[in-house]
Amino acid sequence: MAQVRCDVGEVLSLGTTPLAERRHVALLGGTVEGPGLHGIILPGGSDWQWRRADGAVELEAHYIVLTPDGAHVEIQSKGLRHGPPEVLDALARGENVPPEAYFFRTAMRFATGSARWSELNRTLAIAVGRREARRVLLELWRVH
Repeated sequence: MAQVRCDVGEVLSLGTTPLAERRHVALLGGTVEGPGLHGIILPGGSDWQWRRADGAVELEAHYIVLTPDGAHVEIQSKGLRHGPPEVLDALARGENVPPEAYFFRTAMRFATGSARWSELNRTLAIAVGRREARRVLLELWRVH
């Protein structure tokens, strides 16, 4: 369906709450390329995270794509990232880690008022992710 390349800011920890460590990551912009959706990611999105006691990170990202024809497409993504502690520590340090060394998956929903992109309103996508120091890469597949 598409590939997402999103530049991200620093992880901001709000501290450990009774549930888990609450974190926020600003989504700075990027691109979406593919036959199912293409355009630019507008700055201003965010990824709210729970870093659990077992080391897993629950992710909830929310951002907007501007398509070449001027449509706005909202994306909501809920996911999970986990792996061996040494791999997660390497990711936290911004090191390049092969994506097969950890689990990073998201479920994605879309919303738009554009007639051209209205099929997205009835679409659920699953993505396999990769975390780099300053970027998240997602490979999306439409669920039929």
